[in-house]
Amino acid sequence: MSGISVSVIEQGDKINSPLETYLVGGSVRDELLQLPVKDHDYVVVGSTPEEMVRLGYRPVGKDFPVYLHPKSHDQYALARTERKVARGYRGFEVYVSPKVTLQDDLARRDLTINAIAKDKDGNIIDPFNGIKDLKAGLLRHVSPAFSEDPVRVLRTARFSARFGFRVAPETLTLMNELVRNGEIDALVPERVWQELSRGLMEKNPSRLFYVLRECGALARIMPEVDVLFGMSQPEQLPPEIDTGEHIMRVIDYAASKNYSLPVRFAALIYDLDNGVTIRNSWSQHVDQESPGVKLVKGLCERIKAPKNCRDLAILVTRFRSNVHHITELNPTTIGDMLLAVDAYRKPKRFEEFIHACACDFHGRPGYAKKPYPQVMRLHEAFNAANGVDGGAIAASLTKIASDPARLSDLINTKIREARIAEIKTRLT
Repeated sequence: MSGISVSVIEQGDKINSPLETYLVGGSVRDELLQLPVKDHDYVVVGSTPEEMVRLGYRPVGKDFPVYLHPKSHDQYALARTERKVARGYRGFEVYVSPKVTLQDDLARRDLTINAIAKDKDGNIIDPFNGIKDLKAGLLRHVSPAFSEDPVRVLRTARFSARFGFRVAPETLTLMNELVRNGEIDALVPERVWQELSRGLMEKNPSRLFYVLRECGALARIMPEVDVLFGMSQPEQLPPEIDTGEHIMRVIDYAASKNYSLPVRFAALIYDLDNGVTIRNSWSQHVDQESPGVKLVKGLCERIKAPKNCRDLAILVTRFRSNVHHITELNPTTIGDMLLAVDAYRKPKRFEEFIHACACDFHGRPGYAKKPYPQVMRLHEAFNAANGVDGGAIAASLTKIASDPARLSDLINTKIREARIAEIKTRLT
């Protein structure tokens, strides 16, 4: 990394101020990387909870003393240390005291690039050579205590996706240890989803999964995805590109187009059935549930994926092959697919559905800039069917209905038939 000009002071130097504060963590790191800084976090040395409240800071921390500045609302945390007392990422005892130094606080952090501070005069404090690792593009742990917190496995993988940095061999060894000793299994689903979803939204999300796979964590967190590596692809891919490698290309393509989280998540898990069985025929009927759909539902339940991500992933898993082969589908199948994906009531999600299907195509080697005419054909079918006046059909049938109990089914049938007729007219 170039362009860094800093002066480094020793930890022992002190600042004369009512509060001895330092800017820490991601804000310092991102400033050094010349990236936009979103949030400013500070650590306070030599103070107490009582003094923070007396000075007007509002306490907000649940697990340790964190306060909001009375005017800027930036976060200020009292310097602290941690001690592992139980299994899992919550099994820590926090020690807060005016005697805790800045270096003590920085030493408990995960990576050297996150253990850099800046004082009020703009001087950089870097006791663990984080700047050197920033320049080298390296993710290195601060201390052996790294192996006490399984969340750090996910965070390290996420930082690799964000910055494109490689993981230091010795840090990868500790990550492997967290997997082997079962600490990774103690992560609660909500935290797993938080880190995975943030990683998917990074510039190169594939790096997240490559790092997790390298340390063995992917097989524990998302075994359905891990097993795809080494699985052959049945459709138009070079033999050297297995299913897992293809999926990585697909999510990176989705990131290059700045697609939403639901699109990226669907692009990640739409092909899970390829890890356990031969894929169903592309012309499967819309009411069939493939093994892939069952796997998607199980995975989403286990990691507590939000409903919008889950639902889109299911739809893409069910109908992706139909979209790829839309020129071979009859109007009835196309119309029923549009109804099944709820295109008429949820047009925004329908666009996300199309994006995710297109990512599968464009993720193939050499296909990133190739045309995907299926998108235009699907839009034509939707526009034709969406032009049907369902309200008018319902009104006319209501006037002549002889059996009110069956009216709703009759209306739905006639609207479906009208839509299919419009699709047939438009596409033939």
